[in-house]
Amino acid sequence: MTPATGERIQRFVGDSVRFSLQLPDGAPAPGWSARLRTNLGRADLLRCEIIQAHTRGLPVAGASWRDLPMEPDPSGWSLELPTAEVGYFKAKAFLLDPQGWQHWPDGPDLGISVHPNAYRSANTIYCAFPRLLGQSRGPTGPATPDLESPIRRLETFGHAVVPPSGKIRDLIRCLPHILDTLGCRILHLLPVNPTPTTYARFGRFGSPYAALDLTAVDPALVVFDKRSTGIERICELTSAVHRRGARVVIDIVINHTGWGSALQEKHPEWFLRNADGSFASPGAWNNT
Repeated sequence: MTPATGERIQRFVGDSVRFSLQLPDGAPAPGWSARLRTNLGRADLLRCEIIQAHTRGLPVAGASWRDLPMEPDPSGWSLELPTAEVGYFKAKAFLLDPQGWQHWPDGPDLGISVHPNAYRSANTIYCAFPRLLGQSRGPTGPATPDLESPIRRLETFGHAVVPPSGKIRDLIRCLPHILDTLGCRILHLLPVNPTPTTYARFGRFGSPYAALDLTAVDPALVVFDKRSTGIERICELTSAVHRRGARVVIDIVINHTGWGSALQEKHPEWFLRNADGSFASPGAWNNT
């Protein structure tokens, strides 16, 4: 089979994949035919099936798969299919003998990763941590080094000192440099959710990967002007990026939360527990 079984290939929307199958001894035998079993081109059905199987705790049924006839040619059988949808798909060709028995090549399915056409090239990414912009930004280090000593003293008494945060609008003001001067085409935002300020805080700012609410924007990133919400500020940023012909990628934490998160309080049964009943915490650079 070509591409080979078990292989992983990448295409973009608008490309095509040519599949071929040959018998080990050459030309097709009379009465034999070939099929390609694949879910390529059935992205919507595949996604619905995955979601339904997950929510019901069932294995994926495989309804997105179909068998497509392959055309005979001098060396065997072949079929060319367009890659019209973004997603990850699988395929494997097989033979049918005159009695209808299936004969499969050895090895696992072929994997086909189809990416958006817009991302064939020029995909320079700028990773932005908005909280480090604004007043806290300096050319070689913290903008207020004179505060380091009193902050450390407060921390010895157990106080949580949170430095002034950069804002989403500070990042918007940096876009001419990021997108025009540097020529980046994708703005990658670290998580913008609220983070712990007490337990499991991970540093003075709090780790952006310790999200307290996966659908909320950290109020520290928002200028208090009484006119717009945090979500509207994200829309303000994405609109400014899109006007310059660039895209935004938002980093989303999907397999854990910060301590005391909304999900942990409302749905503790969703969280993994250790044998002693305590919450299982992910490791992060030798911290818990």
